[in-house]
Amino acid sequence: MKNVTITLDEETAAWARVHAAKQNMSVSRMIGEMLQKQMRQSQRYEAAMHRYLAKPVVALKRKGKSYPTRAEVHERSRLR
Repeated sequence: MKNVTITLDEETAAWARVHAAKQNMSVSRMIGEMLQKQMRQSQRYEAAMHRYLAKPVVALKRKGKSYPTRAEVHERSRLR
């Protein structure tokens, strides 16, 4: 474990102490858990974005043809 010092204004520090006490934990542990949760969410978002951007781009306009109709674009039978 690594020790880190943070600076909080009085109102925030008071809220943190009360909030941590309600959860039966120290302010240090509460902040550590909050940061871990944020880190995991950020990592999941980055992984999802990477998967999305790795997909091939689907062109709407086909060479020599007009744009697809609204019905063609919203056709969902292939998903069933």
